[in-house]
Amino acid sequence: MRLGGPLLQTYQEPDQWVSALKSLGYSACFCPPATDSVTIADYAAAAAAADILVAEVGVWNNPLSTNQHQRLAAIRDCKEKLALADEIGAVCCVNIAGSRGDRWDGPHPANLTNETFEMIVSTVRDIIDAVQPKRTFYVLETMPWIFPNSAESYLQLFHAIDRPAFGVHFDPVNLISSPERYFNNAALILEFVTLLGAYIKSVHLKDIYLQPRLTTHLYEVRPGMGMLNYPILLRSLSGLSRDLPLMLEHLDMDEDYYQAAEFIRDTARAVGVELR
Repeated sequence: MRLGGPLLQTYQEPDQWVSALKSLGYSACFCPPATDSVTIADYAAAAAAADILVAEVGVWNNPLSTNQHQRLAAIRDCKEKLALADEIGAVCCVNIAGSRGDRWDGPHPANLTNETFEMIVSTVRDIIDAVQPKRTFYVLETMPWIFPNSAESYLQLFHAIDRPAFGVHFDPVNLISSPERYFNNAALILEFVTLLGAYIKSVHLKDIYLQPRLTTHLYEVRPGMGMLNYPILLRSLSGLSRDLPLMLEHLDMDEDYYQAAEFIRDTARAVGVELR
């Protein structure tokens, strides 16, 4: 498997970008700052020469917005980013499914209804069918209050969407939405990988901590600072693709990413898992 993460500084030259990734020991990366075909080709060539896998092109908008203008603009952006992912040779283009509320990634009473499930299916089909990607996959990041919010709901979506270019994104922390899931996250991880492992294209690495105060306060923290069962996670994922990207995210400083990466590498060594 390949470990990667973001660069907190922007690099305008492919060689500088590659050097920064190599200095962190990453063999996978998020999409570089490429917009035109020439720049995209330059970054793709630099990554390939350095054996760095472009793991994800992120979208991060709301294709389910109740504002029709915003919804259509979001879907156009999804199509453009999926086309970019295919052109640069990224493993996947990732977004959340969206939200029926005012906040693009927030909770809403309608998010987990059958109507919204069907909206997600038709929207994802439209995005994939418009682009017809050949080298990449469109995937949805798991979320606590938006489909897909469990292994079962992801499997249902996967079969309902029924497109070869639709894959699976795994963010185990985003699935932990209760004390039961928090304390039994090893079982949650194993269930997800058992049901969906063959389709997982990318994984986000974070951690989670349950504060001991009422009512329920679950906080995202740096890997190694919470309760996510990383030995189980790494062992279960190691049976999948040798090039599966494991991507660090949501940290504030280079030192945080360094410590997170060291924790992941130390844990991998302890359980006999190879990280490239």
